[in-house]
Amino acid sequence: MTTLPASLVSTQWLAENIAAPGLAVLDASYHLPAAARDAAAEFAAAHIPGARFLGLASLFDAASSVPYAFPTPEQLAERLASLGVGPEDAIVIYDDSAIRTAARAWFVLTASGRGNVAILDGGLGKWREEARALATGTVTSARASFSTLKTPARVRSKADMLANLGSGGEQVLDARSADRVYGSGIDPVHGGPNGRIPGALNLPFTQAFNPDGTWKSPKALREALIGAGIDLAAPVTTSCGSGVTASVLLFAMHLVGKDDTALYDGSWSEWSADPETPKAQGPETGEPVA
Repeated sequence: MTTLPASLVSTQWLAENIAAPGLAVLDASYHLPAAARDAAAEFAAAHIPGARFLGLASLFDAASSVPYAFPTPEQLAERLASLGVGPEDAIVIYDDSAIRTAARAWFVLTASGRGNVAILDGGLGKWREEARALATGTVTSARASFSTLKTPARVRSKADMLANLGSGGEQVLDARSADRVYGSGIDPVHGGPNGRIPGALNLPFTQAFNPDGTWKSPKALREALIGAGIDLAAPVTTSCGSGVTASVLLFAMHLVGKDDTALYDGSWSEWSADPETPKAQGPETGEPVA
């Protein structure tokens, strides 16, 4: 079995270990509709040799009323088994998405109890830039046995978030761009009003990356989190539009050694659609509005 050296691995490490026994490489690319990109078709056109397509866009609990709800342990176990990923396999995840969807896959896996999981630093973009080998076509794998997974404790519901408004037990950090968090117009990504959960802080997920698409150093990430107003000694729940880019901030905090964190599953898509939830709009000092 391959043991990953860290939760973030370099393209050089993957190139040197790509044929290691017990190593599964998963393409977790997923795009917003406005991007007009077909992740499955792009995978077939070019992917890291030996990689399998995770199909993150369909990996959610369709029985839930929450938009793009966290998958059940059974759904996740079935997906891994169908891809030939065994219970003991190490997993390296990458993406080629503007919204950095490898972080969503990392959180889904690790919060569900899967260990030995890492993200490829720089993703497919860096792999390409380094002129490394690419493969084409669809990939089929022999079915693996089911992984034993658990219902994640690090996922918050709308009821949890409403209770947190009164208790203040968890800081809330929104990963969307500042214009969506503090604006008063219409959300350009998911529709509905711009705004935020009252009291939420803001750190756009894009600030977790260097210009070349690699993750910033733990020191730089720590400075960004503190600069956003986060107390690193207290728990944090992240939010965004639908629970994808919020996972970027969860991984960023993991890189600085902070794992007393959680994801608001429904995020702003669910919160903003409910007329009964309190909402804040406008500048950070603005008063909450209905």
